[in-house]
Amino acid sequence: MALLDRIRAVRERGWTPIDASAYAEAWQRFGGSVATHPQVVERLAGLAGIPVRYLGWIVDGQLKAAIPTWGRHLALSKDVLKREGKKALFDLGNAEIILPIAEDARVSLRHRVRYLSELNREQILDIRPQEEELALNRAPADFSKKFRYNQRRELRLLEEAGGVLQPMSELSPAEQARIYAELFQRRWEFEVPGKARLAEVFELMREFMRGSLVLLDGEPVAIQILYRVESPKWVSVEYINGGVAPENRDFSPGSVLSFVNTQQAWEEAEALGKPLRYSFGRADREYKDRWCHRVPVFQV
Repeated sequence: MALLDRIRAVRERGWTPIDASAYAEAWQRFGGSVATHPQVVERLAGLAGIPVRYLGWIVDGQLKAAIPTWGRHLALSKDVLKREGKKALFDLGNAEIILPIAEDARVSLRHRVRYLSELNREQILDIRPQEEELALNRAPADFSKKFRYNQRRELRLLEEAGGVLQPMSELSPAEQARIYAELFQRRWEFEVPGKARLAEVFELMREFMRGSLVLLDGEPVAIQILYRVESPKWVSVEYINGGVAPENRDFSPGSVLSFVNTQQAWEEAEALGKPLRYSFGRADREYKDRWCHRVPVFQV
């Protein structure tokens, strides 16, 4: 047996190769997050041209856990994209990783992964705490009355000034990409990652995209890229990044958009009777602490 084959055999000990349909079935049964959703994995891996190897943890003939892999990493890994010369081909931010694992399962995971959710904490034997934390949006009831009043006031002032909210679903992927690239550049003063293939990525992710953008006098002034998936027991939303026209800060369009997008997501989750995991990514900026509470994450 060649050295690389021996290394893989050790890494995959306890795991069995499965097909994409078995992985999808496990995800639909046990749940997951945006970055592990079967269609997200399949479509973005296809865009990258990197085959996915699916593995299952089988106990007494029953599939108890499943993972999508790229070599020694989970599929869609930034490290693998960089190694393959495809850095920033697509952007999932620092997404929360929830793997489809049965609640009563205990598995050994030897593939590299970061930002592994606390939901998998008891099920994976080899994880260790990660220094960084994730910022998960607080439930509306967790905000003070003053905070909620101020957000509604900002929304009203924006609307009185001619601001309009337009659902992202009303835009084509090409329009979404153009507006996002422009507002991202204006906000951050550098080019949006993966600009050349943004429209292609947004086309692939269209069914998962949520939220609205803000128009002022007919011109886009704020946009956020959100992806949403629904698991059996929870709803996951990833806020990837956004862009704001700096000259419109007096109207706080970015803050208004965060308020509107999060409120809508909470209302949808409540209607489904499911908790919401609305991630703003790594807890690394002051504004995220206004909107979120910090949660621990883990790594292998």
